[in-house]
Amino acid sequence: MEGSVDENQIQVELSPEMADGVYSNLAIINHSHTEFVVDFLQLMPGVPKARVKSRVILTPQHAKRLVNALKENVARFEAVNGTIEEGQAPALPLHFGGPTGQA
Repeated sequence: MEGSVDENQIQVELSPEMADGVYSNLAIINHSHTEFVVDFLQLMPGVPKARVKSRVILTPQHAKRLVNALKENVARFEAVNGTIEEGQAPALPLHFGGPTGQA
């Protein structure tokens, strides 16, 4: 049918501002029983303060789907480009309350 959209497809709109993206070299993850909050930060060498550049709030179900999608994409990347070396994560005493993880 001409002009119809498949019910299983989503049209994604990306504004020019959003297309530029945000650089992040640290993520802080907090969660409650209803949501995960992922703060993407930019940590600059020699600066004791990290700026939150973006915050994403997810349902637990979507957080799990995101983790699985990231694992799959990292595996594909490493299959082509070799193992990603993690290096040393910064030891930062960043606490915003609630259970926290770093990535």
